[in-house]
Formats: sequence, C-alpha cells, structure tokens
Amino acid sequence: MSDLRDAAMNSKAWPFEEARRVLKRYEKAPPKKGYVLFETGYGPSGLPHIGTFGEVARTTMIKRAFELISDIPTRLICFSDDLDGMRKVPGNVPDPEALAEHLQKPLTSVPDPFGTHDSFGAHNNAMLRRFLDTFGFEYEFISATEFYGSGRFDEVLLRAAREYDKVMAIMLKSLRDERRQTYSIFLPIHPESGRVLYVPMKQVNAAEGTITFDDEDGREWTLPVTGGNVKLQWKPDFGARWAALGVDFEMYGKDHSANTPIYDGICRVLGGRAPEHFTYELFLDENGQKISKSSGNGVSIDEWLTYAATESLSYFMYQKPKTAKRMHFDVIPKAVDEYHQQLRAYAGQDAAARLNNPVWHIHGGNVPESHMVVPFSMLLNLASVAAAHDKEALWGFIRRYAPDASPETHPDMDQAAGFAVKYYEDFVAPAKTYRAPTDLEREALTDLRDQLAAYDGPVDDEALQSIVYGVGRDRFDPLRDWFKTLYEVLLGASQGPRFGGFIALYGVKETVALIDRGLAGELS
Repeated sequence: MSDLRDAAMNSKAWPFEEARRVLKRYEKAPPKKGYVLFETGYGPSGLPHIGTFGEVARTTMIKRAFELISDIPTRLICFSDDLDGMRKVPGNVPDPEALAEHLQKPLTSVPDPFGTHDSFGAHNNAMLRRFLDTFGFEYEFISATEFYGSGRFDEVLLRAAREYDKVMAIMLKSLRDERRQTYSIFLPIHPESGRVLYVPMKQVNAAEGTITFDDEDGREWTLPVTGGNVKLQWKPDFGARWAALGVDFEMYGKDHSANTPIYDGICRVLGGRAPEHFTYELFLDENGQKISKSSGNGVSIDEWLTYAATESLSYFMYQKPKTAKRMHFDVIPKAVDEYHQQLRAYAGQDAAARLNNPVWHIHGGNVPESHMVVPFSMLLNLASVAAAHDKEALWGFIRRYAPDASPETHPDMDQAAGFAVKYYEDFVAPAKTYRAPTDLEREALTDLRDQLAAYDGPVDDEALQSIVYGVGRDRFDPLRDWFKTLYEVLLGASQGPRFGGFIALYGVKETVALIDRGLAGELS
C-alpha cells in the first residue's frame, strides 16, 4: 500500500493532481469536522443530463484518489437546488402548458407533469438519484427544500442577515447599474402565492433575523430568514452552502468560472473557508452548441446506456476534462473500444502506469478483465453486413472467430453484441449508402475476391490483412483510398474496421460472396 501511495503522490493523472491540492488544505492539521467533504450541485430545472453525471463521476474519481493518498475520511454530497423558482417551462415534459401557472414557484411546489411524484422537483431529484445509482456512486443526497426548511441552514442565514451589507457589496460589484437598484441576496417566498419573489428589501433586521419587503401588489410583509421562508439568490447560495456544510472541494463548468471570486468571498464573509475548485469545459451537442437541461439536446444518460455499458460513459468523462467535448452518438463506439483497450493494458502495467490508466479511476482500483474478443466497432460492421437484428446472429460469427468464447464466459462481449445490434438498427442502417465501384476499384475488388477464393491458409487477421494490403498497394496512392473503397462499396460507410480482421470474423467465403454482390451492383 505504501508503494501505491508513493506512486499516487507523484502521479500526473488529473484526479491525483486535484486530490493532492485537497490534501494540502490539511497539511498542518486535520479537518475539525473529521472528514473531507466533496460536493456536487444540481439545478433540477429539467431532466438530469449527461453533464450532471460527469460532475459526480469526476468528483468521485478525485475522492477515490484522495482516499489512496490520505487516511482522512471522506464524504460526497449531491445537493439539489430544488427550492429554486421555475423560471420557464421546460420543452421536454408532457403537457408543458399546464405548468405555466406555476412559474416562479419552487420546483418542489410545482406539480409533477409526469404524474409519478409529489412535485416536479421531487420527480427530477428521483431521476437524478436513479441515474447516479445506476453507476454505483456512493453519495449523500441533500434537497435544498429540506435544507432550508429543517433549520440546517439557519445559522448561516442569520449570519447573512448580520453581514448583509458585506455580502451585498460583493454582489453589487458584479451587477449592472439597473439591477443594483432592486437586487437583494434574499428571495422571499410569498406566504400566499408560494412564488419566489425578486423584490428589493425595505429592511433587513439583523437582530430579529427578518426581512421586510413589498410584494408585487404593494403589500408589505415581514418574514424570518429561517425556516424555509426565504432562499438565497443562486450566487450567494453557492458560497453560503460552502460555509454551512464546510465544503472542501467542488467542481463546476467553465460558465461558472468568472463567479469563483464571488462564491469564495461570500463563503469567507459567512464564516467558512473557500473550497478547492476545478473548472471543466462544457459539453456540446453535435452542432457545437452547449448541452442544455431544458432543451434536451445532446445525448442523455438513458440514451447512452441504450447503446453501451456504463463504464464506457465513465471512460468518456475521464478523458481531458478541461477540453470541450461533443456529446453525440458517434462518440459511443470509440469510447467502448478505448475503454476495453485500457482494460487489456492494465493487467501488464506497473503501479505507476496503473494509476495513470483511466480504468483505475473508473473502478476505484478494482479493475475487471476485458473479455471483448471483438471490438465494438467491428461488431457494428458485422451487424451491418449480416443484417443482424438480434445478438444471437452475431454470436454465430463470434464463436467461429473465437471458439472458446460464449455468452456465459464472456458476459461483456455478450452485452456488447446486444448493444451493437441496437446501435446498428438506430444509427448505422438508416445512414448506409453504398456506391458502385469505378473501373480501377472493380479491378482491385475482383483481384481481392479471386485471392480470397483461392486462399487455404489460416483464418488469421494479419495474413488476411496482408492480402488486402497487397491488392491495394500497387493500385492506389494514397493507400487509404483503397480502404475507403472497401468501406463505401461493401459496407455502405465512409470508414470502417481493419479489413483483414473483418474478413477473419465475417468469414473468407462470406466475404467473397459480399464482394460478388458489390461487383454485381446488388448492394448499391
């Protein structure tokens, strides 16, 4: 264990770099609260999306890294700001018009459009927890509604009333002139309408712990800042939450980075120590637009899990968190294959290399073996040429290629075969476009067909690749044009697998028949 800890203290893997920053906070004395607290925040204004998963996954990776380099206990809190007022009706819910009358009410006071929970906020919280539980995260869930209403936030809210001018001074620097005139860090929840009000304060009574304001009809109200009668604006809430909980680490997207001095300053004014931060780049859809919870663009967690195992998504999240990522369906096969490549490499690596391997961070050191005898991308091509509509059809080819493999001994292979069929049906089949070969391509394909028909050697990836390479070498410059020909004429795609491996999997005779169909124009 000491050797592994030594390696972790020198590892350049980003989770260890972040973990060492957290550890440095307590190099002089351990935390008085007895543990190091990691937090992730969630705004449940829409259905949970893949960026939310990314925050928890990455924070968990840092937490695991910290646990290797330190004996200080850790906790991870997932905090839902479900007391936030619903600013607009999401477009991806049933009967959105029915929610219009509940605008500006806390999400936990808005009826659930799905009809399954007590409120829209409760529904979205349940969705979040279900998603996180799918991945086996260890976390504690805190609802802002419960946090404010139970009194757990009271001490910091009363301090915010006492330090109102200082907190306001921090906020006012960041606001436009017109907003400064009406801004308050406190948002009262109207006792009658239940709406979250954005109104100026007439008085903040620090001694009584109350605020006085006029509502939208000009009526004056006085409410205690405690007990869930008032919530903080979201920027002050960020810093106040850090102070109330004693948060040591929180990551957030690049769009929050400019607010870091505000969050830190408010945390300090309210008696807390600002946590360590990590800013990650945003997730984009296939058009380069930021993924939004309310619009539902990009790939959702459920959609990813329709086509690939959970670990592939964790792998995708591990990669270069400070680089913007496009989240669209084309990235899924690549993530699956790269994840299994790293699994296979892990077994032969030393301690230092293992700690730099993404799979250590995905599995917290308990790294399984890979039984993927066929890459996922190859399975997609196989499903395409075989027009497979169930995984059993693929297993006929897999067993011939790898006789020792079976669904029982290779469960990840079996799962991937099922995913491949689904992915093929939804994305590959609709996009397949075959073309007829040119005269040069026809000559090359005929030569390849004849050599394969006469081949009586071992069904070996390298031997078959050598034949494919030899056919194209003297005819195509650059050689990639030859492989593009194979993909476009025989597979109906612009790119594809290493063709020798494909022949070994699909079968030599079957490939000869496929080429015959391509030459006869039956595919195009």
